[in-house]
Amino acid sequence: MSAASCLLTEDQFLCSICLDVFTDPVSTPCGHNFCKSCITKHWDKNVRCQCPNCKKIFNTRPELQVNTFISEIAAQFRQSAQQKASSSSSEQQVSKPGEVPCDVCTGTKLKALKSCLVCLASYCETHLEPHLTKSGLKRHQLIDPVENLEGRMCTKHDKLLELFCKTDQMCVCMLCTVLDHKTHDVVPLKEEYEGKKAKLGKTDAEIQQMIQKRRLKIQEMKRSVERSKKDADREIAAGVQVFTALKESVERSQAELVDTIKEKQRETAKQAEGFIKELEQEISELEKRSSEVEQLSSSKEKRITSQSFTSLNAAPPNKDWTGVSVHPPSYEGTVVRAVNQLEEMLSKQMKKLFEAELKRVQQYAVDVTLDPGTAHPKLILSDDGKQVKHGDVKKNLPDNPERFYPCPCVLAKQSFNSGRFYYELQVKGKTGWDLGVARESINRKGNIKLNPQNGYWTICLRNKNEFKAGAGPPVRLSLKCQPEKVGVFVDYEEGLVSFYDVDAAALIYSFTGCCFNQKLYPYFSPCPNDGGKNFAPLIISPVNHTE
Repeated sequence: MSAASCLLTEDQFLCSICLDVFTDPVSTPCGHNFCKSCITKHWDKNVRCQCPNCKKIFNTRPELQVNTFISEIAAQFRQSAQQKASSSSSEQQVSKPGEVPCDVCTGTKLKALKSCLVCLASYCETHLEPHLTKSGLKRHQLIDPVENLEGRMCTKHDKLLELFCKTDQMCVCMLCTVLDHKTHDVVPLKEEYEGKKAKLGKTDAEIQQMIQKRRLKIQEMKRSVERSKKDADREIAAGVQVFTALKESVERSQAELVDTIKEKQRETAKQAEGFIKELEQEISELEKRSSEVEQLSSSKEKRITSQSFTSLNAAPPNKDWTGVSVHPPSYEGTVVRAVNQLEEMLSKQMKKLFEAELKRVQQYAVDVTLDPGTAHPKLILSDDGKQVKHGDVKKNLPDNPERFYPCPCVLAKQSFNSGRFYYELQVKGKTGWDLGVARESINRKGNIKLNPQNGYWTICLRNKNEFKAGAGPPVRLSLKCQPEKVGVFVDYEEGLVSFYDVDAAALIYSFTGCCFNQKLYPYFSPCPNDGGKNFAPLIISPVNHTE
């Protein structure tokens, strides 16, 4: 039987309906063989019983019996084919994710080599062989393997959707372009796919870039939080140290004050105690003499002997107590002096704190130069853009929108819309000046009021010793000494603008709670000459970090 099966061709063991090896083979009266289930289903779907191969019609549906001889030969052939397929499968590639698997393989799916547009199935090398050898299957159209073949077929014309209509944005077959999309812009599906794939690739690249930016932003925020925590811990530690020292100083000053007052009171009490003791001793002696005098006066003897006056002849106490008194000590000024000493100590501590703060803000120093395009025509700028003074003579300059007029002002070239920055300005020898920062959209023409509502955060000097902060209304500043160099510090996100006396390491004034939503420019005004009294320039100075 095995030898006989080897003489038969592979086509003789395949059912022409399922194209697989016979299962329960039966023979029709016309002599053709089919799987019993295949021919039964075929006849169940059709009104007439007809042979699928020779088209012979049977008036009465034949009663079919399994052909045991062909069944045995088919079973042996199936086993042989399975062994052959098992042997070849080791040489063929197993389907990987993203690859099209064979639709016929059971168990381990092998990689499909071709897809059939007629059968709407994909085949590996072994299961593709009938399409390459069997005459009826050779006419089927094979293409490179694709998934979901049914979804890739035109439901109207039963043709492959291999074109793309750009007009209607849909996949079409060749017949669709002739019948329904004749005047439309149609391109090969592969071309459209490549274009879409390129766009998707670009989109994916943009998305990946956005993801990367956001990851970097997260890292930046985490670093900011860590830095903020370190700064907060440092400030807390410094604050606790300072306030602990202040508390100890206050407690020590209080104890010294109490001890001083108590010591004065003890000295007064001790002095009074000595006087009282001495007075009590004299009183005792005087009382004794008074008693003796009384006894002599009451004596019945008419004769008094000299011995009787012996004790009386002794001199009585003669100390003059008229000018002796105990004056309560004066406590006036004791508390004031103690508080003054504490204030001096606090001033020294405050100076140390301001020196530390100034050192911290100086690390944000930036290079600032003046912008000639914004300068009032009477202002004279140095070639390096670091100095400005009032020249009295108006230069012939274009009145562009950026230029200040008639106020004698100028902005820096540099602008800032985030972070922190610091710069210093020498104001020595001047009787008037304005300086600070201004937002980009400020009004630069006409009379300008320097306040935050108009976009200015500044301090100014007037009449040599009148200092003001351009708040709303202006705030008069009381300074111990006139600064010769002023430092300006801005924290954009915090909404903070602070001014420092650099040499004294003292805070002059701070604008807090500001809302910045535009670029900020350093702002300067040397003010008019005042008859030559205010001719000294404003000088942008390099920052010498305090030690």
